[in-house]
Amino acid sequence: MKFAIVSKGDERSEQIKSTIKQYLTDFQLEYNQNEPDLVISVGGDGTFLEAFHTYLQRLNETAFIGIHTGHLGFYADWVPDEVEKLIIEIAKTPFQIVEYPLLEVIIRGKSGGIEDRFLALNEATIKTADGSVVFDVEIKGEHFETFRGDGLCISTPSGSTAYNKALGGGIIHPSIDAIQLTEMASINNRVFRTIGSPLILPKHHTCLLKPVVDRSFLIAIDHFTTNYANVKSIQCRVAEERIRFARFRQFPFWKRVRESFIADENNR
Repeated sequence: MKFAIVSKGDERSEQIKSTIKQYLTDFQLEYNQNEPDLVISVGGDGTFLEAFHTYLQRLNETAFIGIHTGHLGFYADWVPDEVEKLIIEIAKTPFQIVEYPLLEVIIRGKSGGIEDRFLALNEATIKTADGSVVFDVEIKGEHFETFRGDGLCISTPSGSTAYNKALGGGIIHPSIDAIQLTEMASINNRVFRTIGSPLILPKHHTCLLKPVVDRSFLIAIDHFTTNYANVKSIQCRVAEERIRFARFRQFPFWKRVRESFIADENNR
């Protein structure tokens, strides 16, 4: 089996990376950064997102696993004290594959031509540096509302525990193929009105955002932000691709949620 390691870059993470690389190669596994079967993320959720975006073109061939070296990582199943155990598991035990849905975002410009297509593991956020975001929101080809406010967050089920949760969105189990559209400080008065609640869209429902006011937008895909001008539309839906996690033991989603947000160190 071929493997690669993506490290946060701090001293502790680099030491763990070095240890894993040495022992797995001693077990006759091949270190291959270009075409890995398994990608090991050592760091936090930001490092895991970096690993995901590094190997976007290999989602059908590559599985991911995380070791968190800082605060509890939502995508990381293992802690540094378990590295030796994980090394043996990787070397000796076939892993189970667990798949989570992803978000597809397609940005189209007014001049036509090439479309920019992105995949997000957590979410896409749309804001502007100048005034309010104003979008006509279409769902399944029909006008739903005109949104005015600070911005919109479109999240995956696994990303529903990230920025979406901070905005008051719901937590969705990643076995459900859906995306969630959550408002950021919408303007609601006698003139302007939005639904005011997060919308959960199934796989066969596409959300299309059409700018009403011509301005540039700050569009973030996970933690990568780009400034876009002359935007015709932003299309969001559940992607055909999925992320594949390597599981060597059970770590139920709701246990992960509880340990991330509710349980303290003394009650785990």
